[in-house]
Amino acid sequence: MAGFLLKRLIQAVFVMVVVTLVVSFAIRLTGDPALMLTQGAGSITEQDLERIREALGVNRPFLVQYGGFLTGLLRFDFGNSFLGGTPVSRLIADALPATLLLALVSMAVSIALSIPLGIRAATSRGGVADQAIRILSLVGLSVPNFWLATMLVLLFAITLGWLPPSGMEGPSNFILPAVTMGVILTATNVRLVRSAMLETLQSQYVMVARAKGLSEGKVLYKHALRNCAIPLITYFGLQFGGLLGGIVVVERVFNWPGLGTLAFDAVAARDYPVLQGVITVLSLLIVGVNLLVDIAYGLVDPRIRTS
Repeated sequence: MAGFLLKRLIQAVFVMVVVTLVVSFAIRLTGDPALMLTQGAGSITEQDLERIREALGVNRPFLVQYGGFLTGLLRFDFGNSFLGGTPVSRLIADALPATLLLALVSMAVSIALSIPLGIRAATSRGGVADQAIRILSLVGLSVPNFWLATMLVLLFAITLGWLPPSGMEGPSNFILPAVTMGVILTATNVRLVRSAMLETLQSQYVMVARAKGLSEGKVLYKHALRNCAIPLITYFGLQFGGLLGGIVVVERVFNWPGLGTLAFDAVAARDYPVLQGVITVLSLLIVGVNLLVDIAYGLVDPRIRTS
């Protein structure tokens, strides 16, 4: 197990180095932050711009800047924002809980929908319910999350006035963004649950459980679902990591005070340290979740550790 864990840790470190290197290089192709900061400031000479670049540290060679970023990353120090000079670590610490909370609620909504729908589709294979659920899941896979978020705001916030359109002021603010992400995730998860249940329902122990006279609910949820839970848990864990990255656009639509909104504002202002810090933290979370899933799967199935 130690060798398996060491291998996964090395892979995680390699992925983070590649991600941060690519992000650092791509961010610097977006434009000159000195020009952005001096827009509307009147007559600005090239010497003034050069002094601003020197103060921001963006006039140094790229590898020097990247080396400084890695050094700060070891101390979780991403530097200061170009706008206001606030430490990036503080901005991320303020926004991260909102993103994690929304991701957890969205994942809970998806699991609560996908498990019963997937089981229903599997038990009525080829029937009307199965066909309807599969068609709805295909529609969900085809709908972009930003379009669905916009339509929900127009319907429930603007037309009906039932829910707040944006912000994070109370429990009701969670409904629209969580449903948006939950529906998108359910479109994929319901197919996974259906496939896993179809294979499990053909097992001999399920037939024995039914022959004993157990209720259909006990057969499905106590026996069949528990025995196909390992691949489902693994996929849900991996999906949660991907959700952290995909939630960025939804946060912007609902003006959610999370990492997505922080990243969009940083892009508009060409605030390199903030944008670089947000993407790095999201990458760390995704890699960390995937690493935990790999470790958990290796503990459950020893064959994975030796493959």
